[in-house]
Amino acid sequence: MRDILVMSIVLVGAVAALRRPWIGVMLWTWVSLMNPHRATWGFAYDMPVAAIAAGSTLIGLLITRDRESPFKGPPVTWLVVFIVWITLSWLAGLDPAGDYGQWNKVMKIYLMTLVALALLRSKTHIFAFVWVIVISLGFLGAKGGAFTLVTAGSYRVWGPAETFIAENNAFAVAIVMTIPLVRFLQLQLESRWGRRAMTALMILLAASALGSQSRGALLAVVAMSMLLWWRLGRRRLLGLMVMAVVGAALIAFMPETWEARMSTINTYEEDQSAMMRIAAWWVAWGIGFDYPLGVGFLAARPELFMKYSPYVHIAGDRTPVAHSIYFQTLGHHGFVGLGIFLAMWISSWRVASAIRRQARNHSQAGWCHDLASMSQVSFVGYFVGGAFLDLAYFDLPYNLLVILVLTRAWLQRQGWKTEPAAAPGRWRVPGVNRAQDQVAA
Repeated sequence: MRDILVMSIVLVGAVAALRRPWIGVMLWTWVSLMNPHRATWGFAYDMPVAAIAAGSTLIGLLITRDRESPFKGPPVTWLVVFIVWITLSWLAGLDPAGDYGQWNKVMKIYLMTLVALALLRSKTHIFAFVWVIVISLGFLGAKGGAFTLVTAGSYRVWGPAETFIAENNAFAVAIVMTIPLVRFLQLQLESRWGRRAMTALMILLAASALGSQSRGALLAVVAMSMLLWWRLGRRRLLGLMVMAVVGAALIAFMPETWEARMSTINTYEEDQSAMMRIAAWWVAWGIGFDYPLGVGFLAARPELFMKYSPYVHIAGDRTPVAHSIYFQTLGHHGFVGLGIFLAMWISSWRVASAIRRQARNHSQAGWCHDLASMSQVSFVGYFVGGAFLDLAYFDLPYNLLVILVLTRAWLQRQGWKTEPAAAPGRWRVPGVNRAQDQVAA
């Protein structure tokens, strides 16, 4: 039954994408983030659902006239520069043939990022995009949160098999990054029950992140909470009390094994997993000096580890992986590649800051301020949590890049003047036609 349901949604969405390719972008995002086919047990499990979504969207892109240039801001330029550089890095790497599969996977993600920038334009598109992200990861996180509460945190929460977020740590950071987007949607809803449902979802997502027993996710939550608290202004005291109560309640609910694992943050020298990461970071650092273009998409090679790491004695027969978006990029693509990677995210952060400043001058653009603010909070989760994970090519941060670039473009052309509100009774994306658009965050 699940197989039929998933494939029915995919096929209907693919057909709709031929006429309205922006729907194909939503379909691709849902498939790439939620991986619904991995929740089946039959024929749909190995179906090329991502290829179906991407193929129909690209055909629709060629047919439609409702498309624009994807080059809508500096982050996009940096993204394209990064695409060119990592392609050169791959071709000049140690094993281009062996790394082709990873290069091909990454290029598909970046291609669809550019396609999204070319096809999405309106406020409705932006809100729909955020909703798809929240529904995709929110479903997985809510399920994990419920599992954590039912089992009293006795077991770790994992992501869908054979995906970027299959590992518990990666899954936790993805869920943590989703919480600010849920908060954004909550700010846009007028329904009291809708806002309460969003509060419940955020609590479940937080429980899911804790249930993963990820130390990186805990640090990400702390960093995000600090930014949120700082931006509360006069409400900082109240915000601190709420955060303290909710955080203490969730932590008190977790078992002693969770507390023991989190305590190893202060004693990382005694933790084998942490030291293996540091051992791999030394390898990436050495590669950066000896290989200007990097070594391609696989830096965890025994010969490189033996050459560059001073911690060979702790690894045994294993070759550790960097588990860091920064050292992963450095090892794969060299110092230049890392510089481009950082420039792309710094540029995205600056775009969000520009949106926050400009939106204050327009009462109709309050949602832009909220979205930029929450996107920055989500970025903090990525920058901190990603310091301990191989998520340099994960879809979600690039989705945030798309959201911010599109929002900035909408704000600059004063979209509230050119996009009429939905007519009464017409289907609409929740939150788009809020009665009063004022800064709420």
